[in-house]
Amino acid sequence: MVLHHCAIVDIAEGRLDPSAALAFVSDPGFGGIAMFVGRVRDLNHGRAVTGVSYDIYDALALNGFADIAARCNAGFGPKLRLYIAHAKGRLAVGDLAVVVAAGTPHRDEAFRACRQAIEEVKHTSPIWKQEHYADGDSAWSEGCSLCGHEPVANAYAGHSH
Repeated sequence: MVLHHCAIVDIAEGRLDPSAALAFVSDPGFGGIAMFVGRVRDLNHGRAVTGVSYDIYDALALNGFADIAARCNAGFGPKLRLYIAHAKGRLAVGDLAVVVAAGTPHRDEAFRACRQAIEEVKHTSPIWKQEHYADGDSAWSEGCSLCGHEPVANAYAGHSH
């Protein structure tokens, strides 16, 4: 049984599909499924946004996603199923940028695994975002990719909220 699915989806070739993520992490023995879906928003730091462009170092990002999945599996049990997919290319407001889903026997592990995975994707992946604004300007986001933060590998492992 495959325990994790990691993908980069070029927007020119297809779209992210939350239903595929749900199907992948579903199992008759799982009572908990958690999902995070990130969308392009229309306003950032007071500026009207018309879209974003994501540039991704695919091979490195996919290896990183697999490492994230392995850490989540180590922290939340061998029955965890994890789905991580990120869009690449020019996205419009409302388009899906990232989908992360986790399925486990219990809800607590599903919530924590999903949260850990999306935080690690945001903080460790070689993904760069350029925002495009209504005034015609564009700027690269000062996001947290590769910014030197410590990984959040076990940041949520000890919490049971």
